[in-house]
Amino acid sequence: MAASTQKVSRYTPQEWRNLRLGLVFVSPWVLGFLIFTIYPLLSSLYYSLTRYDLLRPPVFLGVKNYATLFFDDPHFWNVMYNTLYYVGVSVPFGVAVAFLIANLLNSDVVGRSFFRGVIYIPSIVPAVASAMVWQFLMNVQYGAINGILRHFGLPIIPFLSNPGWAKPSLILVAIWAQGAAVVIFLAALQDVPRSLYEAATVDGANLWHRFRNVTVPLTSPIILFNLIMGLIVAFQEFTVPWLLTEGGPMNSTEFYLVHLYRNAFEYLRMGKASALAWILFLIIVSFTIVIFRSSARWVYYGGDK
Repeated sequence: MAASTQKVSRYTPQEWRNLRLGLVFVSPWVLGFLIFTIYPLLSSLYYSLTRYDLLRPPVFLGVKNYATLFFDDPHFWNVMYNTLYYVGVSVPFGVAVAFLIANLLNSDVVGRSFFRGVIYIPSIVPAVASAMVWQFLMNVQYGAINGILRHFGLPIIPFLSNPGWAKPSLILVAIWAQGAAVVIFLAALQDVPRSLYEAATVDGANLWHRFRNVTVPLTSPIILFNLIMGLIVAFQEFTVPWLLTEGGPMNSTEFYLVHLYRNAFEYLRMGKASALAWILFLIIVSFTIVIFRSSARWVYYGGDK
C-alpha cells in the first residue's frame, strides 16, 4: 500500500493539472467516438440478431438472420458473385492502370502538369456528377459512344441495359476514377533514387529490366496500400451502380451495398441489413489479412525480409 502511494505521489500538482486539462480537451472527441461510432456499432450488432423494421420493437432471433442469408436466401449468393466479380476485376486492373499512368506521368512528357491535373479530376468530381456523365455517354438511344458507333455504321453497345455488359461497364467507370491512386503512385515514384536507374543502365539493363527490378520493388509498399484501399472501396461501392443501373438489368449489378441498402430502406428489414453489414465487415477483414500475409513474398521494405 505504501509503495503504491509513493508511486502516485510522483505526480506533481502541475502534472495533475495538466492531466485534467488534457482530459477536458480530449473529452469531446472521446464522447463523439463513443456516441457516433461505438454505440452505432454495438446497436448494429444487436439489431443483426433481431427482427426489426423501425416501426415495431425489435424481436430477438439469435443467429437466424445469418442462417437465413447463408442457407435460405439464394439471392444473397448472386449478390456475392456480382460483388466478388466486380472487386476481383476492377481492383487489380485499377491498380495496374493507375501504376502505369503514374509511370508515364513521371517521365519527361510535354504537358505533364496538365495531364496530371486531368487524371486527378475524377477523384474530386462528386460521384453523382460522374454517374450522370457516364449515363449520358453509355445510353443506348442518345449516348455519345453509341452515337459515334451509329455514325460509322457499327452495332450499338447496350452498356447498361444488357446483363453481359453491365458489370464490365461499371468496372470501366471504376478504372477511370483512379486519380487518387495515380497521385499516390507519383509521390512514391519520385522517391525512387535516380542513382539506382543510372547504375542499372550502366549494367546494361533496358527499360523493362529497370521497371521490373527497380521501380516495382521500391514502390511495392505503395502498391500494397493502393490494393488494400481499392479492395475496401470496391466492396462498399454503391453510388455509381445505384445511379446507373439500380442493381439491374436482371440483378446483374446488384452489388453487396446495393442489396444492403435495399433491405434496409426499401424493405425495412433492419435486422437483416445489420447482419449483411457485419458479414461485409468480416469479408473485408478476411481479405485484408490474406493480402497482408501473402505480401511478405513480394513487398520490399528496404531491409532484410
